[in-house]
Amino acid sequence: MKNEVKSIDVSGLKLVAMRDAKSALAAGATRIVVAENCVVTPSARDFLAQHDIEVVAGCSAKAASSAASSPAAYGSPKPVSNSSATGGRPAANSRLFFTPEAEAIKKEICEVGRKLWMRQFVDGNGGNISYRIGPNEVICTPTLVSKFDLKPEDLSMVDLDGNQIAGTRPRTSEIFLHLEIYKAVPEAKSAVHCHPPHATAYAITGRVPPNLVIPEFEVFVGKVALSPYATPGTQEFAETVLPYVKEHNTVLLANHGIICWADTVTHAEWYAEVLDTYCWTLMLASQLGAPISYMTEKQGTDLLDIKKRLGLPDARFDTSKMKECQLSDVDAQGAIAVTPNSCRRKTDNPADADLDSLVKAITDAVMDEIKR
Repeated sequence: MKNEVKSIDVSGLKLVAMRDAKSALAAGATRIVVAENCVVTPSARDFLAQHDIEVVAGCSAKAASSAASSPAAYGSPKPVSNSSATGGRPAANSRLFFTPEAEAIKKEICEVGRKLWMRQFVDGNGGNISYRIGPNEVICTPTLVSKFDLKPEDLSMVDLDGNQIAGTRPRTSEIFLHLEIYKAVPEAKSAVHCHPPHATAYAITGRVPPNLVIPEFEVFVGKVALSPYATPGTQEFAETVLPYVKEHNTVLLANHGIICWADTVTHAEWYAEVLDTYCWTLMLASQLGAPISYMTEKQGTDLLDIKKRLGLPDARFDTSKMKECQLSDVDAQGAIAVTPNSCRRKTDNPADADLDSLVKAITDAVMDEIKR
């Protein structure tokens, strides 16, 4: 029968991962029953929701089945909730740090750390990497450790408020930058912050690279945003990226470096590679003495279609902003650096309002002097 409820009891598990979700689907389940303190990984939760499989807690499969026909006897099964006293999130579960899934993520983070060091995207103990493994759990790199030397046992885990809940080494001081991204962008599962030299050269000159030059850059990164400078490690610094991260997966940090987010640690690192190689290529091209050729608007639109199918963000998907966020930087043909456009209207930017006030004040003062 179409509406028949089939419950599967997995209340003996402390963690429900993707493999458990797929097993439930294969068994024809419409509901899985978990323990009160069970952690359901984000990927498993999304998979279950996609296939209309309900997750309930606090009763056995038999009780849950009976409750469907006799709620007075057992009470309705309680859905697993993400609400708690901590900003609507569940209490962080430190046990998640020691699961097989976490161990795999730790190894990937260490591998990506070595890639960043080998490509000279980080030096000393610079840069940081994180992965959101649970609704309120984020694995991250520690402070004061070279990314080349990282080992899985060096990593830490924090909640979305930055409190360290697992790991022996202190977490990175810049974790708040990552956490603001996770809170603003639900699909973000990993973030990589580093200092690739060619991209950082743009960041310290207050410029961004033009677009519609190389297809791979257009699809995987596209228009780049530039966030204002603030002292690294502070909450103010973390919040500088908030106006940009929903429509950009890569942001230049003024006078600092870059931050990239993605669905995996490896993919976030890929975006850093794509951006820096693109910036480097533009710099080399500028030395050849010939104009840079650009793709057409039609070719750019085709690439945007590919990007949309891949589920990657881009400010240019919002056609209402196309005047502020054109496909190509038409006023800067041939340039390898352009003034950043956040694709937001001036009235949305406090800095623009301050500038307008300053211009008006100067104009009024000049006019007063002329009238005297």
